[in-house]
Amino acid sequence: MKTETAQAQHGVIAGSGAANEARLLLNGSWADGADTQVVLDKFSTRAWGSVSLPSREQVRACVAAADAAFRASTLDPHARGAILDKAADLLERRSDGLIALLQIEAGFTRHDSLGEVRRCIATLRLSAEEARRLRGELVPLEGASGQTGRIGFTLRVPLGVVCAITPFNAPLNTVAHKLGPALAAGNAVVLKPSLHTPFTACAIAQALLDAGLPAGLMSVLHGGPEVAQWLLEETAVRFYAFTGSTEAGRAIQQRAGLRRTQMELGSIAHCIVCDDADLNAALPKIVNAAYRKAGQVCTSIQVLLVQRPLIGHVERRLADMVGALTFGDPADPSTVVGPVISLASAERIADWIDRAVSRGARRLAGGERRGTVVPPTLLTNVDASTPLGCQEVFGPVMCIEPFDTIDEAIDRINATPFGLSAGLFTNRLSHALAAARRLEVGGVHINETSSSRVDLMPYGGSKDSGFGREGPHYAIREMSEERLITLLS
Repeated sequence: MKTETAQAQHGVIAGSGAANEARLLLNGSWADGADTQVVLDKFSTRAWGSVSLPSREQVRACVAAADAAFRASTLDPHARGAILDKAADLLERRSDGLIALLQIEAGFTRHDSLGEVRRCIATLRLSAEEARRLRGELVPLEGASGQTGRIGFTLRVPLGVVCAITPFNAPLNTVAHKLGPALAAGNAVVLKPSLHTPFTACAIAQALLDAGLPAGLMSVLHGGPEVAQWLLEETAVRFYAFTGSTEAGRAIQQRAGLRRTQMELGSIAHCIVCDDADLNAALPKIVNAAYRKAGQVCTSIQVLLVQRPLIGHVERRLADMVGALTFGDPADPSTVVGPVISLASAERIADWIDRAVSRGARRLAGGERRGTVVPPTLLTNVDASTPLGCQEVFGPVMCIEPFDTIDEAIDRINATPFGLSAGLFTNRLSHALAAARRLEVGGVHINETSSSRVDLMPYGGSKDSGFGREGPHYAIREMSEERLITLLS
């Protein structure tokens, strides 16, 4: 596979060739903002670059330009698909630079970075396929009385300007899951990525520009909650696609009013291990699901429910497996668990662990925090009233709890306010069907973990985990609307 050098890729990311500067993309051109903020190397916590922050007027002008570009666009579905395919090809050629970038600004290990890049490319290609086959349906009007000679059909038409607000923990693939379907449907997109990971957002935007996307159909506005509030004030925005905390999602939903939204929010992810499970198959998957990306995935296993006859055996095996995970510098090829996104996050996670231990939890694996690196931690006997027992940790921590019956395990999961996804390891069809029917979550994965995801599947939650679905085939329908056409001959 032909790849560009990291140096060449860096220039593309910056948008201007300036060293380590993530700028704003406004109406097809990279521009300076009204202020800047430092971007840190997530392992060393040293200043590594800077990101431009827009003024209120720049946000207003950006949305107006996006709306004008949408209204002027003549791209047909074939052309939109071709642009997305070409952008995927460009990102594939630039993958070495992207991997190096993700190791610095996201703190991902090489393995996690490679997975992020590959999935982003796949998501754009899936979006290209959906652009070419987006369609309405025939409405059988003649089946109604008095409608002889009347034909009805629907078209799928774009909404207009889509605002995508994305997190740090999947800075390429989550962005692709929002940009790809939105552009495939024919919309313009204004992207507000996480301030922790602005450079990867610029990289995917530059690839789309290099692939021929017309100016204005793709914009990038960096910033924090203030910029998000400004974007919510822009009435030209017709759809908000958000991934982040439940608290922030609730605030965005309230401000969006009658405008459409898609919310992928918080979670406490559970996985059930029944006493008939194939542990040799289940346990490696469970360890990967709990600790990849340092546990910073909404579906990372936080609570592992183990049927009581297996509890001692599972604890011993997992203690050995988790204790053997290497952790530290993401630039080291042997590292499995790298840093979390910030020193403040690492301090919070370590504090939650200490509080759980002080309330009687047993630490089966783990150790002292080292800067932004929290050693992969395995606990049991966690008090439900401690933060680890009732809040999303978003770090490399898994807690083991026993259960006696499948009904008890299902009720335990349903008792939380969240409902993103759950995993279940069993060979009993009755248990699998009970979980499928009764678990109040967006996805139930049998003999897989809560973190199982293929990018073409519908992905989203229920309850406080949000609503709407990612996955290009499903998201493109949310980011377009159905228009009825009737003809009387």
